[in-house]
Amino acid sequence: MTDPDELSVGDPTTMRTRRLSRMCDTCVFRSGNPMHLAPGRLRDLIEQAQQEQSYIICHSTLPGMAAADVKPAVCRGFADRYPTQALQLIELLFGFDDVEPPPKA
Repeated sequence: MTDPDELSVGDPTTMRTRRLSRMCDTCVFRSGNPMHLAPGRLRDLIEQAQQEQSYIICHSTLPGMAAADVKPAVCRGFADRYPTQALQLIELLFGFDDVEPPPKA
C-alpha cells in the first residue's frame, strides 16, 4: 500500500499545490485513449473526483510510474475541465505551482 504522504500534491516549501503546466504525453484526457483505459474507467475516475469535490493526480507523477525525483501533481487535463471545490479553494487560498510534466519514459 502506498504511503498517503507519497501521494501529496502539496509542496511543503512553497505551501502551494503542484499542478502540471500542461497535459502529459499520455494524459487520460487526450483523444485516442493513450493509457488504454478500460471502457468506462475514465468516467468512473471523473465521477469519483467530482463526488468528492477533489481532483485527479496525474498518473505520470505517481510513485512507481515516475522517476524518484518526480513529485505527484494535479492532472492538468482534469483541472482544465472540472473546477471542483478543492481546486477552486486551492486557487483562492494558496495557488498552484505549475510544474512541467515528467519526460516520457
